[in-house]
Amino acid sequence: MAIDNINWYPGHMKKTRELIAENLKLVDLVVEVLDARIPVSSRNPVIGELTGRKPRIIVLNKSDLADAAQNAAWCRALAGEAQQVLTLDSVKGKGISELLKSLEAYQANLNEGRSRKKNLRLMIVGVPNVGKSSLINRLTGKKSARTGDKPGVTRGKQWLTLVSGMQLLDTPGILWPKFEDRQVGIRLAFCGSIRDEILDQETLALELIRYLGRDYPQLLKDRYKLEWIRGAGEGPTDAEPEWEAADPADAIYGGAADEDEKDPALLDMEEIARRRGFFLAGKRIDYTRTARTVLDEFRAGKIGRITLEKAVLQK
Repeated sequence: MAIDNINWYPGHMKKTRELIAENLKLVDLVVEVLDARIPVSSRNPVIGELTGRKPRIIVLNKSDLADAAQNAAWCRALAGEAQQVLTLDSVKGKGISELLKSLEAYQANLNEGRSRKKNLRLMIVGVPNVGKSSLINRLTGKKSARTGDKPGVTRGKQWLTLVSGMQLLDTPGILWPKFEDRQVGIRLAFCGSIRDEILDQETLALELIRYLGRDYPQLLKDRYKLEWIRGAGEGPTDAEPEWEAADPADAIYGGAADEDEKDPALLDMEEIARRRGFFLAGKRIDYTRTARTVLDEFRAGKIGRITLEKAVLQK
């Protein structure tokens, strides 16, 4: 699938929407999990529509992979939309104790004046691959939910018990039928929320390199030991390459392209391949391996702490 037309709405996501709607009345609180790198694109508008006025805590997960200054900015920007906004690293457990304290405070408030105490019931929701299962495993103190680095691992409804006795309803990740904004689909794909198998990996990596060259050029330089970033307007534009470019258009454009007309981000991609030694026979660039490496290293935080969507605060 070309990245210009990213839509992914398998049958289990339709069922998840129905599951959330049916079970919402059973819970006291909704924990909405977002990817801190893409707080807008990882926020399914359907979830807000479904949960309505139900009390909510927003969790910016994978905050260790995101720009620290932007984490703080997003917490301020989203503060008016939920009872609380927290940053988490559910893999390492950072921020979990603060979330548990918030849940305990909400439970105490819920039981104020009651002779018979009630355990808080909460629902965790979010799009695929934002780290819901890792968060649940932290909250329950065991591997209650299946985890994976690909979307679509959690398959059905699961009622789980937290160490404190609270009840938690886990749901599969839910996307929406159509992304009206092309960039939403692309950013979700960058972060692994859409299955790689249905996308053109070379073009996706090229778009990521373009973004990083514009907004995080030094991180890109440092990770791949580049002298300059062509996509940022740096370096010579007429330098002869020391390798066989070997019809890069066949891998990315679908047709021949002259060296002086080549996309600057593609030149950066080829330089990354050269620095890493990613060649096929005859010194041809291995675009597939280069693409896979850049995407994997971005997702693992090896390029650096990067936020793809910047918070805009009202003055």
